[in-house]
Amino acid sequence: MNLISSIFLGILQGLTEFLPVSSSGHLVIVQNLIPGFTQDGVLFDVFLHAGTVLAVLYYFRKTLLKLTPKYLFLLLIGTIPAGLVGVFLGSSIENLFNGVYIVGFALLFTAVLNFLTDRAKTGSKEISIKKTILIGMAQALAIIPGISRSGSTIFAGTSLGIKRKEAAQFSFLLSVPAIVGANAIQFLKYGSEVTGNILFYSVGFIAAFISGVIAINFVLKFLLAGRFKLFAYYCVVLGVLVLTIL
Repeated sequence: MNLISSIFLGILQGLTEFLPVSSSGHLVIVQNLIPGFTQDGVLFDVFLHAGTVLAVLYYFRKTLLKLTPKYLFLLLIGTIPAGLVGVFLGSSIENLFNGVYIVGFALLFTAVLNFLTDRAKTGSKEISIKKTILIGMAQALAIIPGISRSGSTIFAGTSLGIKRKEAAQFSFLLSVPAIVGANAIQFLKYGSEVTGNILFYSVGFIAAFISGVIAINFVLKFLLAGRFKLFAYYCVVLGVLVLTIL
């Protein structure tokens, strides 16, 4: 691990965590492109994800002050499906990170979701418990590397008639408990393996935070402009390359 690697991984995490292109899929691809590549321990991964969590909290800082108890309850409900999958199928999911072909097909699936998001007929429907559970199930599906968490949850929200901006906001806020929970499990499981340089961790954290804020802004602009198809094209190209070259 060096300074350049810390910055690169921070930017990669910040961008792909929120752009509908799958951060886990990109990690698998990088691991296959660079023999011997590994992230510098669990603590570094925790720092990167902390940067993306802070990006959400910073970007929606004004919204957070206005959240009602009901909205917070819905965020909790929406987190349950992914939490259950992570707890009971965690080991099986980890094995998927060794299969690059799974990532290729999953990226093509993500591309379809991004295409359909542009076509979704949204309205002014409120986020109900039923819709929240369905969005939460979409988030759980994104545990598979190559399926974008933001892409699947935003697709689910818009296809259920929720306004684009509200669907995206709910998706991003829903990522906070999901990211924190997943990293807590990883830290408890592998915490004894913590090693590395705190300077590099801090640089990665800052890079993830800055790129995360930029990514959230891009997603909202592209979603409202009906240009999610551009992310779909990217996923198609990357998915095909993964299936034919790696």
